[in-house]
Parts: sequence; C-alpha cells; structure tokens
Amino acid sequence: MCRVLAYIGPEIPLESLLLEPENSLINQSLDPELHPLLQLAGWGFGAWSEHLLKTEEPLLYRRPMGAFYDDNAQGIIPSLQGSTLLAHVRAAAYNSRTVLADENCHPFSFDETPWIIAQNGALPNWQILQRELISHCEDRYLKQMRGTTDTEFLYVLLLSLLKGDSDGDVQKGFEDLLKVILQAMKKLDLVELTKLKIALVAPKRIIGVNYGLGHKGETDPAGDWKELRKSGSGTADYSLSMLLEPMYLLMGANFQDHEKSYKVDSCPEGEATSAIFASEPLTEDGDEWLNIEFGEIVALERKGEKISKTVNKLNL
Repeated sequence: MCRVLAYIGPEIPLESLLLEPENSLINQSLDPELHPLLQLAGWGFGAWSEHLLKTEEPLLYRRPMGAFYDDNAQGIIPSLQGSTLLAHVRAAAYNSRTVLADENCHPFSFDETPWIIAQNGALPNWQILQRELISHCEDRYLKQMRGTTDTEFLYVLLLSLLKGDSDGDVQKGFEDLLKVILQAMKKLDLVELTKLKIALVAPKRIIGVNYGLGHKGETDPAGDWKELRKSGSGTADYSLSMLLEPMYLLMGANFQDHEKSYKVDSCPEGEATSAIFASEPLTEDGDEWLNIEFGEIVALERKGEKISKTVNKLNL
C-alpha cells in the first residue's frame, strides 16, 4: 500500500510534516501499521512556498529508495518550508520487474497544468489498456511522460479529460476517467478490481478522490472493509477491503503549535486554517479525522487564512 500525504495551510517547516512526527511519512515506510510490507520502491514530495524563487512552480524531490535510507532527507528538508505539500511513499511488488528510478516516484508534475498528482492505488493491465485509452490522451501531456508507472499514465489521461480547473471541472474529469477506463476494460475483456485513491494538488488546493472498480467492474461495490480485512492478505476479500477503506482528512488550527505531531486545534466549520489529506489517520485519536468514503471526492482550498471544504459523491 502506497502512502499519500497532502497539506495546505500557513507556511511551515517541511520537517514538521515529513520528519519530526513519530508517525511521519518516512517512519511509515519503515514501520507500517496498516500494511505488512515495507515500502522500498521510492518516495518524494512536491511543495510550493512563497520563499522559492519560482513561487508558482512546485519544488519537486524524488528518490528511488526506501525513504528511511535517504541520506539527503535530513540535510535538505530542514532548510525548506511550504504552504502546500504533496508527499508520497511508493509501494511496489518485490520482484525484478519493478523499475526503481526517479521517473517512477510520485508525485508527478507536468508543464501546462497547475496540478501535481500522487496515488495509493493501481490500474491493472494499464499497458494493454493503453490500446483503447491512448485516443483520449493529448500529445502535450503524452510527450512529457518519462516513467513506466500506471499513475503517470493516469495523470496524462486525467489532464487530457479536464475541461478546466474548477472543482466542478475536476470532479467531472475524475468521473470521465473511470468511465473510459471501464469501457476499455470491457472491450478488451480485462475487467479487474481497480483502486484509485488519488491526491491532486495545486497551490493552496487539494482535491482528494477515493474510488475505483470492484472485482466485476462495479462502481459501487459493497462490504464492510474492516470485516473484509480479516480474510487475510492475498484474498479477494482483502483486496476489496483495501478498495473500500476510507481516505482521511484532518482540519483545524494552530498545527505549528503541536511539535512532532500531526495534531491541530479543533475549530468550528469554516474556521480551519490547516488541512491534511492522507491515506491513513496520523494521530492516535482517529476520531479527529473525517472519513472520505469510497465514491467520494473532497475539494479543499485556502482563501486568505481559512480553508473551504466540499465533499461530494461522484456520479459514476
């Protein structure tokens, strides 16, 4: 299971998001609580800061190794701060077919778009599905693809389907993305469980999506993910539980006052100044986190000092 963490809020040191918390993204790659395997296939982050020379472009850092082995992290990250962050730890199969390279580490960032992307998921048989999906892809994005991952291809496909950058446009883009994927799967007789838990991030904005397809191509598969998880790794029910598990959202104020933690001060709706979207709750009190359930999309935007939030059901 890959791990995703996105942040918007006041400018803060990136080490308070990536290094210092006991349950930091780097520590999760070494000591995962919700997955039996170590994440050794790489990691990375993209960040925006008003202190960078190019404030409209993300600073992108990616390395194809276990995050806890990265000797540059302790030297570089403490010198950085940001108001928008997307970070990711990559999980991949333990075999020789897995390509470890900078180009295959998330997040992915292209020219001609404000968005960068990372995901906890997979599009099975994506190389073959390209036969049907490539016709939906724009050349300006295809020519920027450098790696060999399904996520980068999904990024190309999603950007090509977007009609604009508004919350409504992006929701429609995600809905269309799943529709064309399912059409291609049916045409090629390759229908398979597909988990798409995606963070799409631009300056002061996060759009998080939790959706996909069941084993038979259902857009609304049913089940209690906690009960299904008990079936054990490698079973069909376990895979379905991973699909149906929520993504998680934490909103509040004064994040910077809670050292070495992801805690925030609770506040009324509409008063939050910081938000974290993640693949798992990152504090001991999981009740602080809002579940983004399967089939939902959340749109977060920082306007002034406050953050707006909209959660919708995807029309699939």
